[in-house]
Amino acid sequence: MSFDGVVTRAVVNELHEQLTGGRIAKIYQPTESELILHVRHQGRNQRLLLSAHPAFPRLHLTETQAENPLTPPMFCMLLRKHCEGGVITNIRQVEMERVILFDIRGRDELGFEVIRQLVIEIMGRHSNILLVDPTTGKIMDAIRRVSLAMSRHRQVLPGIPYLAPPDQGKKNPLTIDRAGFLQRIQWNQGRLDKQILQNFSGLGPQTAAEIVHRAELGNRDSLWDAFENIMSNIQANRFSPMIIDDKKSIFSAIGLTHLAGHIRKFDHMSQCLDAFYRGKAERDRNRQQHHDLIRILKNLIDKHEKKIKKLEQELQDTQKADTYRIWGELVTAAMHQIQRGDQEVTTINYYDPEAQTITIALDPRKSPSDNAQRYFKLYHKAKSARKWNQEQIEKATQDNAYLGSVLVQLEDATAREAEEIKEELVEEGWLKAKTQKRRKPSKKSERPTPSSYQSSEGITILVGRNNKQNDYLTHRLASATDTWLHTKEIPGSHVVIREKNFNDETLHEAALLAAWHSKGRESSQVPVDYTLIKHVHKPSGGPPGFVTYDEQKTIYITPDEASIRKLEQNPS
Repeated sequence: MSFDGVVTRAVVNELHEQLTGGRIAKIYQPTESELILHVRHQGRNQRLLLSAHPAFPRLHLTETQAENPLTPPMFCMLLRKHCEGGVITNIRQVEMERVILFDIRGRDELGFEVIRQLVIEIMGRHSNILLVDPTTGKIMDAIRRVSLAMSRHRQVLPGIPYLAPPDQGKKNPLTIDRAGFLQRIQWNQGRLDKQILQNFSGLGPQTAAEIVHRAELGNRDSLWDAFENIMSNIQANRFSPMIIDDKKSIFSAIGLTHLAGHIRKFDHMSQCLDAFYRGKAERDRNRQQHHDLIRILKNLIDKHEKKIKKLEQELQDTQKADTYRIWGELVTAAMHQIQRGDQEVTTINYYDPEAQTITIALDPRKSPSDNAQRYFKLYHKAKSARKWNQEQIEKATQDNAYLGSVLVQLEDATAREAEEIKEELVEEGWLKAKTQKRRKPSKKSERPTPSSYQSSEGITILVGRNNKQNDYLTHRLASATDTWLHTKEIPGSHVVIREKNFNDETLHEAALLAAWHSKGRESSQVPVDYTLIKHVHKPSGGPPGFVTYDEQKTIYITPDEASIRKLEQNPS
């Protein structure tokens, strides 16, 4: 289900109850399109996510912690100046539209009380977050500025009056009566759900489909009853937040009887949205942030695949090496019957079990001895090429395995982890070092910090999130009696159980983390090898994160996001 006006109303109703009267303690902007507001209310700290992401615009309370940039963006600095320390006096939705207003009472530089208004517009790729001065009605700034060159109809720039998104001529479904509803439905046109969407604001495709599904086919009174029943529940703020998992996951603020699938119910709409978007938005954000690096890695992998294919073709051509050697020896043996100017020689093939005759081509310009040497040279050249090609194929295959592992690590990498990956690629010669900006050397070298989890029996499990962390975890941090895990023949993270004795549940949870942080995340029955650290070795000259191991056993795991989130709630 899309983030429609019904979901907006459900979220706003919750936020009004939980945040009105709360004080904004901190404001962060982890990405160019998202804000995190830390609100202190009735002794509790809440994190409010406001997102103008073009693909995942939304607002809700969240448990997810985002990494913030070292230098706050300008819009974040403006909000800190005008809203940090302010009290949220009201949160409301504009009718059934996806526009939400936060009234914030604070003080200006002279200590006088002022009201600021934070406007969140959830409109797909046109979503925005604005700070407005309600006294003058002018925009102070926005997370996404819109100039005249970008839109002729509506500009969003500091200093100009704030104009609400254009009205689409739809009716508010919460205030329409029976006559007005039926008047807008043309029974002969069909597609009743589409007509409901076109005529009433705030209703998404799934809500419209649910209304039609609950009504009797062709019965006007039944259609109105279904519509009125759902709208009365929405009017009374009676919601049933849920996620329905089928071929794809769908979230809803109301019960959807027209869809089949596994249903996950939630007490609050924010919990539902946080569970639905967790992972999706993070992965998309990572892809956007690391787009250039991902593109470079994919190009390198594609280049190596083409190189391997070409080398394998050349390797097939070198299979004639032994044939050249045999021909050279046969020409040497038959040298007494060859005269300069001969174009071929027919002799007995002593290497043939049946000793049949063979005709060998000769260069008439060369002497018999030179003809023999020509075939020996071709033999040595083909033999050398075969060895070189095999070595190059092996190296290119190993390089691609390494680059593939780095690509997997980038999917979930934070900004700090991505920076470590860039440094690693520069050190390994895959990227050129940037000399324009040189970081000041830190007094104390920064150590890689693997992610830490706690198993259900209280044992620490460590996970390397990139190859630098993998190397540090496996070869320096872990002890010989710790247990090491990694997906079998699949790029992924190194995982270490920091205890000698543990139960099967801890092993299962560690294997689950190894499968989740690997290329096999979307697969089932992922093989995960485990062995003691003392059986894990790094080959001399091997790339970062590359190891060999023995004495291993294998466990098969199907990655489960719910179990991973449960482990993430208990960091070590």
